[in-house]
Amino acid sequence: MISLRGGNQGITVKSPRELDLMRIAGEVVAEAKAAVMGAIKPGATSLEMDDLAEAVIRKRGAIPSFKGYRPGSSKPFPATICFSFNEEIVHGIPGDRKMRAGDIVSVDFGAIVDGYHGDSAFTIGVGEISEEAEKLIDVTRNSLSRGIEEAVVGARLTNISHAIQECAENEGYAVVREYVGHGIGRDLHEEPQVPNYGDPGRGPKLRSGMTIAIEPMLNIGTWRTKQLDDGWTVVTEDGALSAHFEHTVAITDQGPEVLT
Repeated sequence: MISLRGGNQGITVKSPRELDLMRIAGEVVAEAKAAVMGAIKPGATSLEMDDLAEAVIRKRGAIPSFKGYRPGSSKPFPATICFSFNEEIVHGIPGDRKMRAGDIVSVDFGAIVDGYHGDSAFTIGVGEISEEAEKLIDVTRNSLSRGIEEAVVGARLTNISHAIQECAENEGYAVVREYVGHGIGRDLHEEPQVPNYGDPGRGPKLRSGMTIAIEPMLNIGTWRTKQLDDGWTVVTEDGALSAHFEHTVAITDQGPEVLT
């Protein structure tokens, strides 16, 4: 699980030039998100969305962060975006599956500009969706906003975690434990880990120039998960719906800056 430390071991503070590069990477990710969001409709496939996202990213001279990504001993991720349906939480692999009215889909994007990453995700309904699904999406989006509000200089990391958990659980949703946010910069996943649950006032102090990806994942049912046989796709253990939102955020003296 997660080791929450009090110090800043392994955490990088970005220079103004590095932050500028991450802003550009974030702009590329935002463009790809907007393009895919506008193309989601019943009958379209997740592979078509992947092709669209890659075209946008490469047109800007950027490189997809996820394609070929291989953490540890896992096999390389084969696509530009992660595209997850309904009970799939994260890391869904795009393919020929067609979206249907009533589905909710979670789409995760990453792009590299001059060696620096941007990372962001959203969940959206396909056509008309249930009130239950709509509320899940709204609360997950709101929990991200609450977490970002706590990303201020001098605060402890888990103030973010606690704000997300409180927002989610007050509405009756479960917070995924096994998968968390993370530092980001030259590497897609850097220190510190940013859990979406926990007591406030713990973990490293946030410093100006730190960059983190905050990404709540909320489930209607249990927080427990399982991984499918493809080695990537993570689903809810009970088959209930899940939603996922993410932004790359810079900690600055002026407050949190959303880069994506």
